[in-house]
Amino acid sequence: MGMAGANGAISDDELDLLHRYWSAANYLTVAQIYLQDNALLREPLRPEHIKPRLLGHWGTGPGLSLIYAHLNRLIRNTSAEVLFVAGPGHGGPSVVANVYLEGTYSEIYPDVSRDAAGLRRLARQFSTPGGVGSHVGPATPGSIHEGGELGYSLMHATGAVMDNPGLIAACVVGDGEAETGPLAASWTAPFFLNPARDGAVLPILHLNGAKISGPTVLGRRTDEDVEALLRANGWKPVTVSGDQPGKVHRALAAALDNAYGTIRDIQRDARDAGSGDTGTGRNRTTAARWPAIILRTPKGWTGPQTVDGIQVEGTFRAHQVPLSGVKDNPEHLALLEQWMRSYQPESLFDGAGRLLPELAALAPEGRLRMGAAPWANGRPSVPLEIPDLAQYAVDPGRPGSTSIETTKPLGELFRDLYTGTEDDPRFRLFCPDETNSNRLGAVFEATDRCLLLPSSDGDDHVSADGRVMEVLSEHLCQGWLEGYLLTGRHGFFASYEAFAMVSASMTVQHAKWLQHARELEWRSPVPSLNILLTSTCWRNDHNGFSHQGPGLIDTVLSLSGEVTRIYLPPDTNTLLAAAEHALRSKDYVNLVVVDKQSHPQYLTLAEARAHAEAGASRWEWAGNENGSSAEPDVILACAGDIPTEEALAAAWLLQRHVPDAAVRVVNVMDAMVLPPRNVHPHGLDDGTFTSLFTDTCEVVVAWHGYARSFHQLLHGRPNPERFHVRGYSQQGTTTTPFDMVVVNRMSRYHLALEALRRVPRQFDGAEALADHCNHQLDAHAAYIREHFEDLPEIREWVWSPPGS
Repeated sequence: MGMAGANGAISDDELDLLHRYWSAANYLTVAQIYLQDNALLREPLRPEHIKPRLLGHWGTGPGLSLIYAHLNRLIRNTSAEVLFVAGPGHGGPSVVANVYLEGTYSEIYPDVSRDAAGLRRLARQFSTPGGVGSHVGPATPGSIHEGGELGYSLMHATGAVMDNPGLIAACVVGDGEAETGPLAASWTAPFFLNPARDGAVLPILHLNGAKISGPTVLGRRTDEDVEALLRANGWKPVTVSGDQPGKVHRALAAALDNAYGTIRDIQRDARDAGSGDTGTGRNRTTAARWPAIILRTPKGWTGPQTVDGIQVEGTFRAHQVPLSGVKDNPEHLALLEQWMRSYQPESLFDGAGRLLPELAALAPEGRLRMGAAPWANGRPSVPLEIPDLAQYAVDPGRPGSTSIETTKPLGELFRDLYTGTEDDPRFRLFCPDETNSNRLGAVFEATDRCLLLPSSDGDDHVSADGRVMEVLSEHLCQGWLEGYLLTGRHGFFASYEAFAMVSASMTVQHAKWLQHARELEWRSPVPSLNILLTSTCWRNDHNGFSHQGPGLIDTVLSLSGEVTRIYLPPDTNTLLAAAEHALRSKDYVNLVVVDKQSHPQYLTLAEARAHAEAGASRWEWAGNENGSSAEPDVILACAGDIPTEEALAAAWLLQRHVPDAAVRVVNVMDAMVLPPRNVHPHGLDDGTFTSLFTDTCEVVVAWHGYARSFHQLLHGRPNPERFHVRGYSQQGTTTTPFDMVVVNRMSRYHLALEALRRVPRQFDGAEALADHCNHQLDAHAAYIREHFEDLPEIREWVWSPPGS
């Protein structure tokens, strides 16, 4: 630009221009909150120019705009590729103002043009029907993070730079947001970012001191304390503070220049070292001291200092709308006009309402504009080349005769995805310290766990070069993956089922993001969020009740059917088919639920693919309709691996003891085929649903989750009251595998008894079977307390044709 002073310091001329640019952003932020007309104050402000409902948040805006303007300067001077992540809640109007000033907003939304008419539309659309909300959501160009539910900004920024060596994610962390648990965990990022292959995160912790109605913890801590917190987590912080714009501009410019230089030095050192023995590059064992900036400025800076004799600027009262009742209060209206004119809009915009050329020149150009960042707006992702599933498939032999640990072959597929993307890294597995436990340990044949801390002789597959992301935080694992996906890469988040609820709200927020992003043609689709739930509620053995809970199914099925999918594969080959589909899909949340323990295998790979495509199928080999065109006497339906085994065992009992009763077995792999098609796009058409379940036959269901969720799915289907669902009923303890299905009344004996109650007439052998089931339940209760394991007839049972 030719304006930097000696030693890289900002010159007086550049400072003046930068301050005016910041003023323009602040002015447009205020205009969006208050105005529906007269956006440039070309006439005196009158009540009819004010919106009827004043909504929005001013307090965080000046800080966000200050940082955005200074990052623009850094990009102009260095051509750095920067992703802007706005963590503070309700920062929407200030970020939109900056994206508008740089020109990106008008390119994407031509109606919001770079003139007086466009400025009027910009102001009118904020927090009004059909307009834009107060968060930096999907509709905001350059954003991968909404900042609505607080706590996820730094983890999203961290995931975005993994395997992305040219990117700097500048992440603004609000001091209110910094009080959340997820954000507190996110400070550990330096221990998981390898400068030899990853980009850099530059955290900017903005301490303006207040939340919506009170002080913030870090805002009240000393600079020394806050710096110590960041240093303990691997950062090299510098504090910029003040309430005099000139001094803050100079200090922030210097801090950003120094931070950028440090980042490039760290990366150059790591990448030039290559595979040498200097302790850097691929062999480095300790984290780099990445720069971080702590910015202390007043909340609502440059806004009204006092209103009605009460201090506003620098207090929580600046958080939302510092001047209320403007339409009806002449004094407040005058204060608003005084406030807005203090930015001197006539010195910022020309007669046509365009930003003056000397100010417009401060923004970067083309894709270097943060609002136009290709990593944010949906850079087309490079598809994964998924190996032929045949090399991982299981030969089940006779259905149910073979048992393996269901998820183990999936780990082998993940291993080969790592190997296959070694030259173009774009796949990672994220798992809270449970990769081996979840039987996915084959990945360690291809890579290690990532950790940039001193090694220990007892380590197992731990290195700075590793690309399996293990950290004991569901929030971090999912948040890192979300940032990785939103910037065009692929992955899986594997979790114990019960503890995926820790990050359930993140799943909700991500689904909402995808739902709205799909409506924006300018956003390219992104790889789906794939969540693998294992160590399920039915098999947690010694872990007990705390580890048992299928609640994420309920959470996901309540979200928009446009973006959610729920798969319950009954065996390994169906799991492989589901994983292949999930990794190829885009713009979905794919929930895959399957247990890691050894379970019977039923379908060949070809059968599994057909079953996965259908979503639900009649397993003719498991029933005894024998091609009869008549309706069965009872239908046993199942969804999930252990429910499938119990339903098959119940069908076996019924056919063996009551052979005259016609039994049909239906397996549901895709839970979202159950609702009508107008509820979910996967819903079976009426004819197919009837072909499986009839319209009148009684159906006994073994369901992986809570029974109420199955009933929720059935709403709108013919005679849903005929479905009698057995599922997890919040009963659990440290007990045997079979006792878990017993205490939740989903055992084969409970299912058989329920079927006997639902058949249309009395069959020979029914009474004897009922007596047998009740006897077995009593025997089971006594046996496990004496022998600490399940009855031999349970442990040794294998499906076989009931008549054999």
